Amino acid sequence: MKNPTAPVRVGIIGLSARGGWAAQAHLPALRRLPGFEVRALSASSAASARAAGEKYGVPLAFGSAGELVRSDKVDLVVVSVKVPLHREAVLAAIGAGKAVLSEWPLGNGVAEAEELAAAAADAGVRTFTGLQARTSPVVRYLRDLVADGYVGEVLSTSLVASGRGWGAEYRPGVEYVLDRANGATMLTVPFGHTIDAFAMVLGEFTGLSAVTATRRRTVHEEGTGRPAPMTAADQIAVSGQLASGAVASVHFRGGLSRGTDFHWEINGTDGDLVVTGDSGHLQQAVLTVRGARGDASRLAELPVPGRYYDTPALGDVLDRAPYNVGAQYAGVLADLTEGTAAVPDFAHAARRQRLLAGIERAAATGERVTAT
Repeated sequence: MKNPTAPVRVGIIGLSARGGWAAQAHLPALRRLPGFEVRALSASSAASARAAGEKYGVPLAFGSAGELVRSDKVDLVVVSVKVPLHREAVLAAIGAGKAVLSEWPLGNGVAEAEELAAAAADAGVRTFTGLQARTSPVVRYLRDLVADGYVGEVLSTSLVASGRGWGAEYRPGVEYVLDRANGATMLTVPFGHTIDAFAMVLGEFTGLSAVTATRRRTVHEEGTGRPAPMTAADQIAVSGQLASGAVASVHFRGGLSRGTDFHWEINGTDGDLVVTGDSGHLQQAVLTVRGARGDASRLAELPVPGRYYDTPALGDVLDRAPYNVGAQYAGVLADLTEGTAAVPDFAHAARRQRLLAGIERAAATGERVTAT
């Protein structure tokens, strides 16, 4: 257990002067939270590391992940690079005996995720996975509404969402997500984040069937119109039964819709809940909860109580990318200083990637699979 009076010294692998998720979410969150100090970063070269260090005011800038993880000025290593690079960076952190937080998905496929979870367990290091949708105030409120019996017994649930990416156009610089082999697909990223929160609210699948398809084989870069092949699925439809007995269906489609970009309905014996939002990236989406129960015939908005916004240092970034990331870091700090285990670890990430592998297997074989 860490000394609770000393700040957690953080080193971020993948903090770039060109921007990216680490700069958009991790750095703003960490700098707002008491108990953390961003002490180091690494990038793809010494020159790019120096540029990032100067831009963000980070004192230690390393040209490789290996140098960063060996620094005695770093307590927590944050891995925020492209998915195919996760394995090498995470193994380096584990080998150095450092606590490590990896972006989701943990590995490029279930085999890598299981390898990393096993390596961390063998080394006895603390691990965390960036499944921050579950720290969303809306998701936590929804979980409690269901658990407290707002809808009674859950009979069924249906969720339809847009992946935002994987549509007709792709943003410059993110072409790698179009290739299924790179492991950063609509299934692993927005679907993976959302299905993790879905399971937190309603429980796990016990069995499922699935259909996946790539309906757009060629897509085009925004601005230039440059064509690129896409092998990642842009349609994912999963149906099955949850441990509670409730029947569930989840459909993700690539791009954005002119209709509904996020609609999650939970139907029970005593009431109904509906969550709507601006995309299927539940970890980033702006969400609204509505509900009705008993004799009420119309849905009414259910404002999220203030107690769910329990990280006051993040008050100026509500409904923005750093909030849920920062709320998760608050949990990381508690886990490190108090010995708790609230934030999903690598073992949890491996289980979630097994679910995604099961969906791919069900889609490939046309058979119903047992979810594990």
